[in-house]
Amino acid sequence: MTTPPIFPPDFLWGAATSAYQVEGAPLADGAGPSNWHRFTHAPDSRIPGRHNGDVACDHYHRWPEDLALMKALGLNAYRFSLSWSRLLPAGKGQANAAGLAFYDRLVDALLEAGLRPFVTLYHWDLPAALEEEGGWLNAAALHWFAEYAHLACKTLGDRVEDWVTLNEPWVIAHEGHVTGHHAPGHRNFSEVPRVSLHLLQAHGAGVQACRAAGAKRVGLVVNLEPKYPASDRAEDVEAATHADAYMNLQFLEPIYRGHYPDILRSGLYGQWPDFSPEDRSLIQTPTDFLGINYYTRSLTAFDPPNQPLPWRSVPVPQSLRTTMGWEVYPQGLSETLIRVHDRYGPLPLLVTENGAAFPDPADPQWDGRDPQRVAYLRSHLRAVREAMGAGVDVRGYFAWSLLDNFEWALGYSQKFGLVRVDPVTLTRSPKASAWAFSEIARTRGSALDEGFEGSFNQ
Repeated sequence: MTTPPIFPPDFLWGAATSAYQVEGAPLADGAGPSNWHRFTHAPDSRIPGRHNGDVACDHYHRWPEDLALMKALGLNAYRFSLSWSRLLPAGKGQANAAGLAFYDRLVDALLEAGLRPFVTLYHWDLPAALEEEGGWLNAAALHWFAEYAHLACKTLGDRVEDWVTLNEPWVIAHEGHVTGHHAPGHRNFSEVPRVSLHLLQAHGAGVQACRAAGAKRVGLVVNLEPKYPASDRAEDVEAATHADAYMNLQFLEPIYRGHYPDILRSGLYGQWPDFSPEDRSLIQTPTDFLGINYYTRSLTAFDPPNQPLPWRSVPVPQSLRTTMGWEVYPQGLSETLIRVHDRYGPLPLLVTENGAAFPDPADPQWDGRDPQRVAYLRSHLRAVREAMGAGVDVRGYFAWSLLDNFEWALGYSQKFGLVRVDPVTLTRSPKASAWAFSEIARTRGSALDEGFEGSFNQ
């Protein structure tokens, strides 16, 4: 194994956001409500402080300022998602011209600023009108999604070359239908196989719709979390294997091998179906890349009372953790990239999310120093470089997130941003991690070996 001293000239250095987390103005200019708008405004909302995305970072109005920040940082790519209900207020049918115009302006400005737009079609905010029809439990979801994907790619595909169908389908299925932490807030494990199938069908239909509309490259983004047994006991080893199949392989195996993991198909955890020939062909529609979101690993222990999934994650003693409680484990990123490469072949990979929440001071006089986040970025970019040295075709890295934003079920309590957003004035202030990332990008990674920690006076 050799470690490349620098990243290639065409490597993507970007930051990532999603529509509901940063845009605000969810009902502006003809947009329809999303399931997340309804979820956060529900009388029984469990979001801390009853927070919602009504304002978020007000990116809908302040996007020129955010683009100027990315240009100042020397980034060359921006991953963002479209709001489905901003484009199609009812989820299907009549398009909203004002919503289309908003993304038209954003894309044009990105290109003018030298930033490559990397567009995600679906980052968890389903039009509320479709949720009322059953959402991802409805077999018609693939047709809804294909219509939306075709509209978006037809409108923007002459300028946007890179498209993602779904972001983290496992989270959509598990957090939305098992834990109830995410919209639509269901707590019914028996729904997961059906939701999983419909997401896979929608992904395949979305790839085909985008290509029919002229899209150049289309892929998928999954969140992967290596599962290590908490001990060498046979039951813990087996639990880690099962947890890996449920979280990490549930969507990759169908897309790249044509079937669900054998553990899921065994009937232990429900009725994951065998695919019809038509479904298999649709689901296995070839993709141009795979995006991987990585944050941490999990030590997994057998836990029979924890039904219907009889395992749990256990903390690592004396480990550095983020404010999410996640262990900082950069070697898990290189292991994940290498594993995907070895298991599914030499497909182009991108790290589409990687980042950390740390306790940034609320004091307005804070000077922006965030050494823990700087160290996190540096160690994980070294892990990416290590995987590339092992022969993995990694094309880019997107830091999560550009801005401190609405972190879904956790409201505004978690700060992932390279850029601080004042909760009252919404003033943007780059943190030291932003400038450290900027220097790493400017030097194509050589700053990783030079001990650069970020200037606080830029």
